[in-house]
Amino acid sequence: MTIRTNTPTMLDNPPIPVRVKLAAAWTSFMFLYIYVDFFNLYKPGVVDGILNGLVWRFDVSSTLLTIMLASVAIPALMVMLSMTLPARVNRATNLVIASLYIPYSMFNAAGATWEWAFFYGLSIGIEVLLLAFILRSAWTWPRNPAVQAGPATTDLREGIRQ
Repeated sequence: MTIRTNTPTMLDNPPIPVRVKLAAAWTSFMFLYIYVDFFNLYKPGVVDGILNGLVWRFDVSSTLLTIMLASVAIPALMVMLSMTLPARVNRATNLVIASLYIPYSMFNAAGATWEWAFFYGLSIGIEVLLLAFILRSAWTWPRNPAVQAGPATTDLREGIRQ
């Protein structure tokens, strides 16, 4: 016979490695980034402008499309780089790229009307929060203290040299 008890159990909550946090944050940033651009197509006149060769106030050209591709490719690469770069380079790269993307994300509000203020405010606000999380995670990356060579290890090395 089995006896059921209603004792609460603690859920296991292991620490998440910094690399995983960074990759997850960049992935979330990418989803949001792409969807904001996608939903922007629903604004009246945007598709007509694109069909007439204009994106915002810029002529559609190979240069513009290359810049737009780079602006999406960099965060996409950061997902992979956050998982593969050595810790020191990883930390610096995340700090630099996230810092550069904050003003870049805020540029999306340029030329917006009050009618679209909530759309841009919400999207830019979430993007900046994700970038702030990336900055905080990279800035507070745990350090392992260097182990000082003590007399015990010195004696061992002396034994090897003889």
